[in-house]
Amino acid sequence: MAMASPSSAGLEGETERVSPPKGAITHVIFDFDGTLIDTQPFYTLVQERILSRFGKPYDPSIEAKLMGKKPTESARIFVEETGLAGLLTPEGFLEERNAMLTELFPSSQLLPGEFSKLPILGLLFLFLIPLYLHFGCLNGTLALITGVKRLVSHLHANGIPMCVATGTYKHNFEVLTQNHGETFAMMHHVVLGDDPEVKKRKPAPDVFLIALKRFEVLLTNVVVSSLLTRYFLSMVFSSIKSFLSCNKSLDIFVDQGNVDPSEVLVFEDAPSGVAAAKNAGMSAVMLSDAGPDASAYKQADQVLSSLLDFKPSHWGLPPFKDTVI
Repeated sequence: MAMASPSSAGLEGETERVSPPKGAITHVIFDFDGTLIDTQPFYTLVQERILSRFGKPYDPSIEAKLMGKKPTESARIFVEETGLAGLLTPEGFLEERNAMLTELFPSSQLLPGEFSKLPILGLLFLFLIPLYLHFGCLNGTLALITGVKRLVSHLHANGIPMCVATGTYKHNFEVLTQNHGETFAMMHHVVLGDDPEVKKRKPAPDVFLIALKRFEVLLTNVVVSSLLTRYFLSMVFSSIKSFLSCNKSLDIFVDQGNVDPSEVLVFEDAPSGVAAAKNAGMSAVMLSDAGPDASAYKQADQVLSSLLDFKPSHWGLPPFKDTVI
């Protein structure tokens, strides 16, 4: 299939037109953090505050080095790259960062793009933002990234199975999605970073291959409205699938048909996630603004600056009925 041009990717909305893969797309997988919900501004805020305690500057370029890494690995990289080695251990950094994030996540709503417009004025920034949060200027919950609700609702209405496959851990996922149940209830299942079946993180294909496998487990005549219930049911039925598939008399509970990886489209915001999707034999759309390393986009089949630029018909999916101007 035609590859999107990295040189034009993420600069002026949608990249050049892509050709639908053979057989077109039948299933969709979404990454979570940075693809559906934008938590990066909060990570940036917290890391700036930690560095300020030691008189260290924050360099935004470090974000690319942390993407897709295990928490312990990203903590080690952060401590070494920022000059905190000997001042703060990776474990200490993680503990402090997680405690600060837990305070911010449940009580903060940030419309996409707003955070980057707030002035960063050294110590003044560190005092004003907590007060801003405390007095409710950012009350509510983390907002979905622009275009998420439109796309997810459209795919769901047209019977396209979707799921979330992410390195985010269960506790953080529950906190971040607690007020977006309507959107995430449209997902067939969720595969999280602390799922026992996920042995290797992205760019290994594990999380996407497990997500693919769980599309094959279909519950009949059961309506599940709770996201948490969906998650646990997907885990339970995945665990017993091997038993059921060996007993032909129980085939009624399991759809034995396989989903072809070439018919799956993955939405990602990180190079490691795109690599994981390609390693799983799937197509990948990368969501990104003009990042520091355009070469990171080369594996993606298409690069978009916004989900509003996505054209389902390019991938053999039902077209939107509305038009975004």
